[in-house]
Formats: sequence, C-alpha cells, structure tokens
Amino acid sequence: MNVIDLVERDQLKANLPDVRTGDTVKVYSRVVEGGKERTQMFEGTVTARRGGGTNETLTVRRISHGVGVQKSFLMHSPRLERIEITKRGAVRRARLYYLSEKIGKAARIKEKKVTS
Repeated sequence: MNVIDLVERDQLKANLPDVRTGDTVKVYSRVVEGGKERTQMFEGTVTARRGGGTNETLTVRRISHGVGVQKSFLMHSPRLERIEITKRGAVRRARLYYLSEKIGKAARIKEKKVTS
C-alpha cells in the first residue's frame, strides 16, 4: 500500500448512505457567500455515480422553473454535510442521460417497492 492510498483512506466518509442511480435524494452542502457560510439543500434524481475513493462523484438533476439543472457533488468532500434518500428508483441503467431529453411526466422514474 503506497502513501497516497493511506492518506486517501483517512479522508473517506464512513456515514454515507447507499445511493444508487434513479434515487431521489436531498443533498445538503455548505456554501460560502462572502464571509458567511450556510447550508444549502439540493433535491433531485441521481443520474450518474462515477469514480471511486476520494474522487467519487454524484450527479443530481432537478427541474427548476421549467429548466433542467444538474449538479455534481464530491461524495467525500468536507463541504458535503449529508445525503438523505427520499425515494428509491427502479431503473435498469447506470447512467440516466436520457432524462435530459424528457420533460414533465415523461421524466418520472418508477418507485422501487421496499419489502421488509
């Protein structure tokens, strides 16, 4: 094991939920505006998850005032406070890029039935 792997292992967050593509999530991140810092929530559908280790990113998409907005978040960033899973999506793709062409009801994703 080299030195870089040891340093990266210390920076990994352990309390992240098992987020999958198609899930509807709320991502809480810290935003710096001027000299102040606040928490901002971004809710949307996970369209992609890529990378590994400290470079792992999560791409979340939502519709804001009729316009599609995508945002990428570094999973292990200190700016990321927490991730809440609102709904589980039943999808068969790893990347949901086809959602960018859909609008309205066509952009919905089926909810996965949870059995306990």
